[in-house]
Amino acid sequence: MTAERVQRIREALITELAPNEIDVIDESHKHIGHAGARSGLGHFAVVIRSARFAGCSLLERHRLVYDALGDMMRTDIHAVSIRALAPDD
Repeated sequence: MTAERVQRIREALITELAPNEIDVIDESHKHIGHAGARSGLGHFAVVIRSARFAGCSLLERHRLVYDALGDMMRTDIHAVSIRALAPDD
Protein backbone atom coordinates (compact mmCIF):
# COMPACT_ATOMS: atom_id res chain seq x y z
CA MET A 1 0.00 0.00 0.00
CA THR A 2 2.79 2.44 0.85
CA ALA A 3 4.59 2.04 -2.47
CA GLU A 4 1.23 2.39 -4.18
CA ARG A 5 0.55 5.69 -2.42
CA VAL A 6 3.99 7.05 -3.27
CA GLN A 7 3.39 6.14 -6.93
CA ARG A 8 -0.05 7.78 -6.97
CA ILE A 9 1.39 10.95 -5.41
CA ARG A 10 4.21 11.00 -7.97
CA GLU A 11 1.81 10.49 -10.86
CA ALA A 12 -0.53 13.27 -9.71
CA LEU A 13 2.34 15.73 -9.31
CA ILE A 14 3.88 14.78 -12.65
CA THR A 15 0.54 15.13 -14.44
CA GLU A 16 -0.29 18.52 -12.95
CA LEU A 17 3.11 20.17 -12.52
CA ALA A 18 5.40 18.58 -15.15
CA PRO A 19 8.44 18.63 -12.85
CA ASN A 20 12.06 18.49 -13.97
CA GLU A 21 12.84 16.70 -10.71
CA ILE A 22 10.65 14.94 -8.18
CA ASP A 23 11.21 12.87 -5.09
CA VAL A 24 8.41 11.50 -2.90
CA ILE A 25 9.45 9.90 0.38
CA ASP A 26 7.17 7.98 2.71
CA GLU A 27 8.01 9.13 6.24
CA SER A 28 5.08 7.39 7.92
CA HIS A 29 7.41 5.17 9.95
CA LYS A 30 8.63 8.31 11.77
CA HIS A 31 5.11 9.02 13.00
CA ILE A 32 4.00 5.70 14.48
CA GLY A 33 1.53 6.40 17.27
CA HIS A 34 0.59 9.80 15.83
CA ALA A 35 -3.13 10.36 15.20
CA GLY A 36 -2.68 10.42 11.43
CA ALA A 37 -0.74 7.17 11.48
CA ARG A 38 -3.44 5.49 13.56
CA SER A 39 -6.08 6.52 11.03
CA GLY A 40 -4.11 4.83 8.24
CA LEU A 41 -3.14 8.03 6.45
CA GLY A 42 0.50 8.61 5.59
CA HIS A 43 3.19 11.22 6.19
CA PHE A 44 5.20 12.16 3.11
CA ALA A 45 8.00 14.49 2.06
CA VAL A 46 7.99 15.92 -1.46
CA VAL A 47 10.85 17.67 -3.20
CA ILE A 48 9.76 18.98 -6.57
CA ARG A 49 11.32 21.32 -9.14
CA SER A 50 9.01 22.70 -11.81
CA ALA A 51 8.82 25.64 -14.19
CA ARG A 52 5.24 26.07 -12.91
CA PHE A 53 6.72 27.52 -9.71
CA ALA A 54 8.66 30.31 -11.45
CA GLY A 55 7.50 33.68 -10.17
CA CYS A 56 5.31 32.07 -7.47
CA SER A 57 5.53 32.79 -3.78
CA LEU A 58 6.14 29.93 -1.35
CA LEU A 59 2.43 29.89 -0.48
CA GLU A 60 1.43 29.75 -4.17
CA ARG A 61 3.84 26.87 -4.78
CA HIS A 62 2.40 24.91 -1.86
CA ARG A 63 -1.14 25.56 -3.08
CA LEU A 64 -0.22 24.19 -6.50
CA VAL A 65 1.08 21.01 -4.86
CA TYR A 66 -2.00 20.64 -2.65
CA ASP A 67 -4.27 21.22 -5.65
CA ALA A 68 -2.40 18.56 -7.63
CA LEU A 69 -2.81 16.08 -4.76
CA GLY A 70 -6.54 16.81 -4.60
CA ASP A 71 -8.63 14.15 -2.85
CA MET A 72 -5.52 12.25 -1.74
CA MET A 73 -5.18 14.87 1.00
CA ARG A 74 -8.32 13.35 2.55
CA THR A 75 -7.96 9.71 1.57
CA ASP A 76 -4.23 8.91 1.70
CA ILE A 77 -2.20 11.76 3.17
CA HIS A 78 -2.25 13.01 6.74
CA ALA A 79 0.76 15.32 6.34
CA VAL A 80 3.10 16.36 3.57
CA SER A 81 6.34 18.28 3.84
CA ILE A 82 6.89 20.26 0.64
CA ARG A 83 10.05 21.69 -0.88
CA ALA A 84 8.85 23.29 -4.13
CA LEU A 85 11.55 24.80 -6.33
CA ALA A 86 11.57 26.71 -9.59
CA PRO A 87 14.23 25.73 -12.16
CA ASP A 88 16.52 28.60 -11.09
CA ASP A 89 16.22 28.00 -7.33
